[in-house]
Amino acid sequence: MSIAVLDYRLRFPSPERADAEGLVAIGGDLSVPRLLLAYRNGIFPWTVDPITWWSPEPRAIFELDGFHVSRSLARVIRKGVFRVTRDRAFRRVMRGCAVRAPGRRSTWISPEFIEAYTRLHEQGHAHSLECWLGTRLVGGVYGVAMGGFFAGESMFHRASDASKVALFHLIEHLRRQGFVLFDIQMLTAITTQLGGITIPRMYYLHRLAQAVAKPVAF
Repeated sequence: MSIAVLDYRLRFPSPERADAEGLVAIGGDLSVPRLLLAYRNGIFPWTVDPITWWSPEPRAIFELDGFHVSRSLARVIRKGVFRVTRDRAFRRVMRGCAVRAPGRRSTWISPEFIEAYTRLHEQGHAHSLECWLGTRLVGGVYGVAMGGFFAGESMFHRASDASKVALFHLIEHLRRQGFVLFDIQMLTAITTQLGGITIPRMYYLHRLAQAVAKPVAF
């Protein structure tokens, strides 16, 4: 199956046309309208040279009532080790996620991605949760929100458990606000440990359509 090459027009092929690895299309840009159209259709970008667009099969999610809190993480949350904020340092969270770390010698979060998602944030479509020790940012998570849908993009930590605490508070916030779908794209060892699961892409797209139509504010 040939992969679509995008031009200036705002369009995407169906995610069902993705290849075996989940690649849907190449090209286009990272403008706010194109990014919103991509997420609305179950597609996300991953590289910038060239820009590639993906919709993997199966799709990974967190069920909002299925997040696993270990005893050690529960203790950290109860003690209030970190001060947790929302949308206080979006760009800094992205930069933290972009930094190479043990087990992560490279990153897909390029300066182009940081600029593109900061524009989404400035227009109210992307959000972050931050964990602080005093005035020091030590962890966080960011993603894209549309209706009752949230796409978690990446997280980072500079103190033990900081990213997990940020993720816990994000999920609690999404539940309170009435969100119904938390996309995490693909499973990792950490998200599996925390309760991430996979569902068939067609079922994901069905739930996505319902979620984005739900009038929910972040």
